[in-house]
Amino acid sequence: MRTKTETVFFCRECGYESKKWMGQCPSCHNWNTFCEEPVEKKTSGRKNGRTGSGPEGRRPVLLKEIDAEKDPRFDTGFSEFSRVLGGGVVPGSLVLVGGDPGIGKSTLLLQLALNLADAGKKVLYISGEESLRQIRLRADRIGQTEGPLSFLSETNMGRITELLEEEKPELAVIDSIQTMYSDEAQSAPGSVTQVRECAQALMVCAKENNIATFLVGHVTKEGTVAGPRVLEHIVDTVLYFESGDGGAYRILRSAKNRFGSTNEIGVFEMASSGLREVLNPSELMLAGRPREASGAVVTCLMEGTRPMLMEVQGLVTETSFGMPRRQASGMDYNRLNLLLAVLEKRLGLQMNRYDAYVNITGGMRVAEPALDLAVLTAIISSLRNIVVPEDTIVFGEVGLSGEVRAVPQAEERIREAEKLGFRRVILPAYNVKRLSGEGYSPEAELLGVRSLTELIRLL
Repeated sequence: MRTKTETVFFCRECGYESKKWMGQCPSCHNWNTFCEEPVEKKTSGRKNGRTGSGPEGRRPVLLKEIDAEKDPRFDTGFSEFSRVLGGGVVPGSLVLVGGDPGIGKSTLLLQLALNLADAGKKVLYISGEESLRQIRLRADRIGQTEGPLSFLSETNMGRITELLEEEKPELAVIDSIQTMYSDEAQSAPGSVTQVRECAQALMVCAKENNIATFLVGHVTKEGTVAGPRVLEHIVDTVLYFESGDGGAYRILRSAKNRFGSTNEIGVFEMASSGLREVLNPSELMLAGRPREASGAVVTCLMEGTRPMLMEVQGLVTETSFGMPRRQASGMDYNRLNLLLAVLEKRLGLQMNRYDAYVNITGGMRVAEPALDLAVLTAIISSLRNIVVPEDTIVFGEVGLSGEVRAVPQAEERIREAEKLGFRRVILPAYNVKRLSGEGYSPEAELLGVRSLTELIRLL
């Protein structure tokens, strides 16, 4: 067998391979993403009409011959974590967890390993960034376990896969994928080639041995997982661990999930003893609400199957410049400009004379259209200096004609509001009509509006 080393160029975003450098990737159309990597190709003769002398490989099977029995999921010990994963850890799945440095990725997965070990699961934690002593110090701070939890400090992917096939743990944690290297690729750890080769080897090992594997991934300054974009295509689930408000709270969000919804989020709080679940995020988001202040209103938005109450704050002041200033924190900037244009056109409010600022408290980033009515209510409240009652909640989508359109899962939003003591709900009139037709009689008073004109009269 002969080996031949050559240099090729890879796209950092999608993994497209080219023999020469190109300014724009023909696959993902991004500019200046090609990097040069050495690649070692192995060549061998053919024998009996196929390459090499190994086994012929697997044969195709019929659909009815495939075993479709579902394996029971592992409970992570965190209800928030299990919800984001779609109900628990799937055996044989490959999960990628990304996040900023110091956000708590290693702490979260170490607590996951401790929880599963306490439940009697065989767990192997492999770290390429920390020594065993550093892991022990962090484990002493978080908690101890008498379960079958083992640790290993290793970066060679060949030895790691051999150990996984020998030990066959039910859960494996790789911290992190950028520190691992394979002898098959002649490049530095963390390069495009190494990350791709190591992820591919772990994927094959996890599927063949039915090992649930969690990978820790570094992120770039843009907030995406470092390395080739093909890494996200290889894994089954991609989770991002984010700082909700830049402080003690953390949000676990799913960007890809082959075994569940991608809209679920989990909220955690960083404490001295590790991460703690926040079982009632609505109460967290409403902490410290202003009393008798204009420009503040509470809305209810859906994050997957979970309703969450959030406070929307609006501030409108006369502009000191020729062009009014707009600022949106937690929502799309262009959506705010669109809503202000609807106010000016349909209600005759001269918004070009005012600066407008909108803030979603709690550090949440919201893209749901049901936020529209609450944003306009906060802006009108600040402009007219009208105080919205503290026991009132507002949600609904607003169209370009100034109409208030219906939103899904209105009943779940109302129930969540009632749990926290809200007694008045301003929502689309169609939702009120539909709930009445279904015989639903909530404790809160439902105030349906069809247009922004009715909203102004109601306020």
